[in-house]
Amino acid sequence: MKKAEKVAIVGILIALAVGALIAWAGSDGGETVGSIQLFALLTAFAFAVNIAAFVPSFIARTEHYYDLTGSFTYISITIAALVLSSDLDARSIIIGVLVLLWAGRLGSFLFRRVKRAGKDGRFDVIKHNFLRFLMFWVIQGLWVTVTAGAAFAAISSGNKTDLGVLGIIGLIIWTVGFVIEVVSDRQKSAFKNDPANDGTFINVGLWAWSRHPNYFGEITLWTGMAILAYPALSGWQRITLISPAFVVFLLTKISGLPALEKRADKKWGGQPDYEAYKAATPVLVPRPPTS
Repeated sequence: MKKAEKVAIVGILIALAVGALIAWAGSDGGETVGSIQLFALLTAFAFAVNIAAFVPSFIARTEHYYDLTGSFTYISITIAALVLSSDLDARSIIIGVLVLLWAGRLGSFLFRRVKRAGKDGRFDVIKHNFLRFLMFWVIQGLWVTVTAGAAFAAISSGNKTDLGVLGIIGLIIWTVGFVIEVVSDRQKSAFKNDPANDGTFINVGLWAWSRHPNYFGEITLWTGMAILAYPALSGWQRITLISPAFVVFLLTKISGLPALEKRADKKWGGQPDYEAYKAATPVLVPRPPTS
C-alpha cells in the first residue's frame, strides 16, 4: 500500500472519529426523534449522503457532483432539522433560512463553475484512487457536520431563548460575510468570462483588497452564525462553536489557500506584475490597495 493511501485511511478514520465526537457533544440537551438524538441523526445522515454519492462518482471517475452533493447535504439536513424539531423559535427559523440561502447559492455556483470548466483541478489525480477519493467525500461529510454544527445544534436544542442583541450582532456579521463572498465570486466569474483577461490573474474589485476575499467572506459568515447560535447552546453543545476555527483551518491549511497559492505561483510566478500584486495584497484579510 502506498503512503498516500495510508494517509487517506488515517484521514478517513480521523474524520469519522471527529464526526462521532461532534455528534455526541451537539446532542447534549438536544431534542430526540423517538429514542435517537436529533443532532446525532443529522450527523449520521451527512456522512451517509456523501459516502453514497462517492460510489457512482468513483465508478464514473467524476468530481462533477462533489460540490453539489455538499450543498444538497446542507439543504436536506437543515430542512430535516426544522421539520423534526418540535419547538421552533425565531432563532431556529432565521438560522435555517440563512443556511439554506448560503448552501443553495454556493452549491449552484460551484456546480456551474465545474461544468463550465469541465473539471475541478483538485481531483485530477485523486479521483482515480479509491481511498484518496473516498477520503474527500468523508471529509465533506465532516465539513458539513462541523461547519454547520452550531447552527444545527441551535435548531435542535432544548434551550430556546429570545434572539437578543447577540443574535442581531451575529446576523449582521453573517450578512457582511455573505455579501463579501457573493460579490467576490461574481467579480471573479465576470473577470474569467471576459476574453480580454484570458491567461491573466484577477486583481480588481475585492481581489485588489485580498488574494482570496471569497474565503474571508466564508470565514466571516460562519463566525456570525456561531454568534447567532451561541445563546441557544448549553453544556457540551458549545463544542460546536469550533465551526469558525474549523473553517479557518480547512481553508488555510487543507483544501483552500495552499493549493490555490501553489497553482497561482506555478502559473504566474516570476512575472513582475504578479509578484508585485502578491507582495502588496494580503492573502486573506482584506485591506485597501496601497496604490
